[in-house]
Amino acid sequence: MATEDMVQAGTRTGTDAPAGGDIPQGTGTRTRDLRQLITYALVGAGGVLLDLGAFLLLYNVVGLHEQVANVLSTSLGITNNFVLNALFTFGKRDRLLLRYLRFYAVGLTGIALTFVLLAVFSRGLGIDPNLVKAGSLPLVLVFQFALNRKWSFA
Repeated sequence: MATEDMVQAGTRTGTDAPAGGDIPQGTGTRTRDLRQLITYALVGAGGVLLDLGAFLLLYNVVGLHEQVANVLSTSLGITNNFVLNALFTFGKRDRLLLRYLRFYAVGLTGIALTFVLLAVFSRGLGIDPNLVKAGSLPLVLVFQFALNRKWSFA
């Protein structure tokens, strides 16, 4: 195959540099990674809404203590996100129990982080637990994506 054909096909020799319209080698991997990140974010957004909605219900309506409501709502979000990420984001259907345990362990880091934030900002500074919980979610989401991608679904 000629070098020009190889470049257009996405392969290149050691010294070929990408031309203006050519697709660099590895673009498929970057596209897959971006697709995974977007899907993970969408699943995560749904999980955040589920987590926050359950927290608001458990804390404000049922009257559970904020820390108990946090553990329950986060566990619900974690389980929901595991199922959706296993099916749609990472396409992994093997070793589901091990993957779930790892995913949940990563989720526990989110529970712990939110626990500390609730203790400091709600109990310590008197900020509404609803605001603290909502504010903690983006930080927890980013941290957990990195861990889940490298460990739970590797």
